[in-house]
Amino acid sequence: GDEFRPEEIHSLLLSADVPQADASLLEKFVGGVYQAYVENDCTLIEMNPFTIDRTQNTPSILDVRVEVDGYAHFRQNKNWSHVVFPESWGRVKDEDERYISSLDEKSGASLKLSVLNPKGHLWTMVAGGGASVIYSDTVVDLGYGNELGNYAEYSGNPKEQETYLFAKTLLSLAVANQDKRTALLVGGGVANFTDVAATFTGIIQAIKDVKGKLEAAKAKIFVRRGGPNYKTGLRLMEELGEEIEIPIRVYGPETSMTKIVELGIQWIETGV
Repeated sequence: GDEFRPEEIHSLLLSADVPQADASLLEKFVGGVYQAYVENDCTLIEMNPFTIDRTQNTPSILDVRVEVDGYAHFRQNKNWSHVVFPESWGRVKDEDERYISSLDEKSGASLKLSVLNPKGHLWTMVAGGGASVIYSDTVVDLGYGNELGNYAEYSGNPKEQETYLFAKTLLSLAVANQDKRTALLVGGGVANFTDVAATFTGIIQAIKDVKGKLEAAKAKIFVRRGGPNYKTGLRLMEELGEEIEIPIRVYGPETSMTKIVELGIQWIETGV
């Protein structure tokens, strides 16, 4: 369960050779620490050294180390308002990456963005963490890693507004360079429970918002997806292309997941 009964704590303390009088004193304290551990999504609470202040007859923590599960940030906004999480070693996030991180922290879904080459012409917006890695690896394997603009993934059935803000941020980056053709890969595997059409609704609105910039960047969008309601999602994407006169090509699960990587590279190099 999520709590220890006092008698269980007392028994554990005695089994650790804590004197009877101290065990009685520490019962409530240990129970409170465990409750804080659970309520704050901790993965570790280490107190070393720890003692009892005999003048006050109370527990005294001389040093403490606490680790929390960063993936619980979306439900810990209040408790963790003072917590600053360090970036990966040697890396500083730019403004757009920080914005997506803030969306991710507040969401029950997963929204990730890393800008690899702001001047790149091949950009990805992939559903699923595993699929996003496969797409990036395929770009590199095909010798086009120097043109890969980003790593990005969304998963966990994000809300329409979350997907819209995520897509709009990524698209703004993708259309910044207008010196040659640009390809955007909206890819993914076959979803288990994510409503593909619902997530595409947010992406579609973001595409409409940057229509002019997509034209200027000579952008072509390649979509590959499967899963619940995917046919409706692909149809909406296809209709969007006709409506705003931006080339959008759609593919379902009958097409290899990474085929659109080849097609994107072909568009950048040949315009076909």
